[in-house]
Amino acid sequence: MANTAQLIICEHCDCVYQKAPLAKHQKALCLRCAGVLQRYNGLAVDQRLALTVTAAVLWLFANFYPIMSISLQGLKNSATLWDSVLALSQGPITFIAMVAAISIIIAPAFQLLLLMWVLGFALADRRAPGFKLCMRWLETLRPWSMLEVCLLGAMVAVFKLAGMLDVLPGLGLFALAALSLLLIRIAGRDVRDLWDLL
Repeated sequence: MANTAQLIICEHCDCVYQKAPLAKHQKALCLRCAGVLQRYNGLAVDQRLALTVTAAVLWLFANFYPIMSISLQGLKNSATLWDSVLALSQGPITFIAMVAAISIIIAPAFQLLLLMWVLGFALADRRAPGFKLCMRWLETLRPWSMLEVCLLGAMVAVFKLAGMLDVLPGLGLFALAALSLLLIRIAGRDVRDLWDLL
């Protein structure tokens, strides 16, 4: 039986390639469809775990501190991510509230928990119990985590409302921005490297 450990398959066109060592800032592209096969990932397990714990703290800040505060003629109001989901659930679009809750609150939380579980064991050079299931869930949750879309919407709302009201971006907005960048870095495509590592 041939050794398949050093093979990589393009997820777009199923073309098979031999893995190659990559230098900093390099990526391997598919010759047939130009899809990205692999990227250089210079993070060690302990660095990934540290970034994941940092992202978990940022998730708490993003969810429990106001995204923005608005005021008009002495009346003030502030909103968190939870408030936005609750506001959506009050009308006839409850389904949208459920999708919003999954994509901006629940999916990122599960991603972070799964990453901490897998990386915590990887730090001790061990495979986590349920490693295959965790990795499959990480891959499944990746498209559902849409923090960057939420961040864009919040920033558009801040700029649009700034012309009519006094708008102050809150601590939650800055935490959301940092969390979006961290999740892209630690829970993106490069999470597949853990298969090879463990």
